[in-house]
Amino acid sequence: MSLPLLQNFIDGKFIPAATDATFDVVDPRTEQVVAQCPVSGSADVDAAYDAALKAFESWRLTTPAERQMLLLRLADALEANADRLVEAQRRNTGQLAEMIRAEEVVTGASQLRFFAGAARLQSGVASGEYAEGLNSQIRREPIGVVGQIVPWNYPFMMLIWKVGPALAAGNTVVLKPSANTPESAIVFAEIASEILPPGVFNLVLGTGETGRLMSSHPVPGLVALTGSVRAGSDLAEQAAGNVTRVHLELGGKAPAVVFADADIEAAAEGIAAAGIFNSGQDCTAATRVLVEASVAKEFTDALVRHVESLRTGPIPEEEAFYGPLNNARHFDSVQKIVEERPAHSHLLTGGHRVGESGYYYAPTVISGLKQDDALVQQEIFGPVLTVQEFSSDDDALALANGVDYALSSSIWTTDHQRVLRFSRDLDFGCVWVNCHIPLVAEMPHGGFKRSGYGKDLSVYGVEDYTRIKHVMSAL
Repeated sequence: MSLPLLQNFIDGKFIPAATDATFDVVDPRTEQVVAQCPVSGSADVDAAYDAALKAFESWRLTTPAERQMLLLRLADALEANADRLVEAQRRNTGQLAEMIRAEEVVTGASQLRFFAGAARLQSGVASGEYAEGLNSQIRREPIGVVGQIVPWNYPFMMLIWKVGPALAAGNTVVLKPSANTPESAIVFAEIASEILPPGVFNLVLGTGETGRLMSSHPVPGLVALTGSVRAGSDLAEQAAGNVTRVHLELGGKAPAVVFADADIEAAAEGIAAAGIFNSGQDCTAATRVLVEASVAKEFTDALVRHVESLRTGPIPEEEAFYGPLNNARHFDSVQKIVEERPAHSHLLTGGHRVGESGYYYAPTVISGLKQDDALVQQEIFGPVLTVQEFSSDDDALALANGVDYALSSSIWTTDHQRVLRFSRDLDFGCVWVNCHIPLVAEMPHGGFKRSGYGKDLSVYGVEDYTRIKHVMSAL
């Protein structure tokens, strides 16, 4: 049986890529190829950017209210097509169907409605006279054409996080999904084609080479990426040739700091779920646990018990908490770093494949690690939790902040003064207190250090897709 050859979406139409090169799209539940993704080349990228540039001339003149109404219509249409989106994404990610529906499609539509409202909140600064005989005003304008590259861990949700604020601010978009997970983006394009004017949203399929063509292209005024630190660093270097702005949401290594005065059972249950959710393929996952030494055994025993209750594998979805890792290369990476753990560490549970086929990996907990061990310092992006002990508040802060990533963190305690101190001193873009991983559209998401810069979600996320212009007039 011949496999479908996927197509780009440019200027309101699906068209074949101009190259013959393709990439296998694999269902990670079965390890079977389900589609062929084109590796778009320079002609495809040029065509997409040309279409977006042409569409921008009229799209930039739409009023915020007009953009709001289109985005609200789009959100409704996405919910109405939830089944199509869920099935398309499941083929590429292996995620549980209800997880995709609830956490990506329904939540994504809600987030898009927030961006629709935020379109009407953007404004400049009222005019004023700051020099005799001269009047000044500040305009907040769309950047123009933006290039966007989204990852494979939450394909649809990351698309919404990128496309929503860009369109709300008045930009036009060229988006590239991961070559591993293109199909939910294709369904989005089909739905959007009935609502958005041609050229406002364009979809280019391909691998990292296609992404490099996008980020080094002279047309976009901004290129945004959610991905690895290496991908972000490469993108920034490529964009620098044209002095193009970049927006980067990169890796994470989130600490979950548990104090002796915390509700130990609640902390163990919450951290287990937040570390294993989506197979640990989440840059905010609570995979680096720091626990006060006096309660380390009690907490670790509870954590292992809760982790072991979270099932995966080729089993009925209603019995599973999470699905497979996304692809063979990533599975091998997770398996390798666990197998090569240092001799001084202790494998408390997991550490092995589940089932004979599919990229399923058992929920894993490892203790006895040192701060400079790879398992502590590197983003694993899998269902692997590490446990370290600390003896004081200062010790906890040093361990928590002692990594290159700075995206998210959590603290588990009943001490209000400690909460205030750690909220100030944890060097992360988000600090959760007695919880870990919830996000809302109204609040910003983004990190510091090697986790990148720029914000997703919130009004700040929309502002990142705008530019500031000063206008001065003689009176």
